[in-house]
Amino acid sequence: MGCNPDPVVDTIDPVVLDPTPFNLDIRHFPEPQWPEDNPLTEAGVQLGRMLFHEKRMSGDNTQACADCHAQQRNFSDVAVFSAGIQGIEGPRHSMVLSNLAWHVHHDGNHGHGFFWDGRAATLREQVLDPIEDGLEMDEDLESLTVELSAFEQYRHAFTRAFGTDEINAERMAKALEQFLLTMVSNNSKYDQWLLGETSLTESEERGRQLFFDEFDPFNPEVSGADCAHCHSGLDFASHQFGNNGLDADEDMEDIGYMAVTGEDADRGKFKTPSLRNVMVSAPYMHDGRFANIDEVIDHYDHGAVSSTSMDPMMQYNVDYGLGLDSQDRSDLIAFLHTLTDSDFLSHPAFSSPH
Repeated sequence: MGCNPDPVVDTIDPVVLDPTPFNLDIRHFPEPQWPEDNPLTEAGVQLGRMLFHEKRMSGDNTQACADCHAQQRNFSDVAVFSAGIQGIEGPRHSMVLSNLAWHVHHDGNHGHGFFWDGRAATLREQVLDPIEDGLEMDEDLESLTVELSAFEQYRHAFTRAFGTDEINAERMAKALEQFLLTMVSNNSKYDQWLLGETSLTESEERGRQLFFDEFDPFNPEVSGADCAHCHSGLDFASHQFGNNGLDADEDMEDIGYMAVTGEDADRGKFKTPSLRNVMVSAPYMHDGRFANIDEVIDHYDHGAVSSTSMDPMMQYNVDYGLGLDSQDRSDLIAFLHTLTDSDFLSHPAFSSPH
């Protein structure tokens, strides 16, 4: 990667606080709990967008947040393990970034449980972690504020967003939070079907039924794939933490949520990701172990293994297997394709402003 060019000269006058609210169209989604101390504004979102795509956010000015969270990949990474500025791979696959305003953890508090292991309590806390992480962007926040302060464009952008040209970590986090909260994916074919704007094909409809129907090993003629047990709601994710039978206890190298809670019952649990845009988000799982959706279906159909903290509902998969035939798999994949939101994956509002 090359270094950023110098920021474009700012010619907009006057340079004062711009409190213009950001108009976010959430369409048929329920109103989320927005952060009361950080309302979305046009200036704040634009600043967050600048920072998200800014390579100077990394220690050697070669890597931006967007390099491991590519828009066309549902703001995830094609690499199994994303590499930082030193070329060293991290231990996990980068998570997708969409519909973060609706990520609500078990306790009902807005924004709890970010990262695969839930170690960041809020989105605002989460956004600074990769910047300081030695395996990722490896940048000192105090040094970063000095570097950004040298550019008039950033001093002006912080003034418009926050009223003065002071640049600090808290303001960077708030701006990034604002921008990330605008990443709303709600215009897939499935959404259009919900709104009565289109129809599903026969295969897509059968896949939809398989997705939402519960698994019943004793009545195979009405048994479904039971995907909605964990991938529920409009965002197709519980946003809770679960052990989905990837590893037996003795084979588990990454204990996940247990590292945060200290509870053995949380061994091998990871945050359930959204399935929106899942067909462009490979590889899959926290460690990117599955290269394609067929391998994911194989796992849930017959590949899950027992561990002490595995979700009890997954034990059926271990004991019986889902028994999906080729038509079932084809229909299920057809439905998953309806969750792709092409507008979200190409919308210029999320692209680099540099």
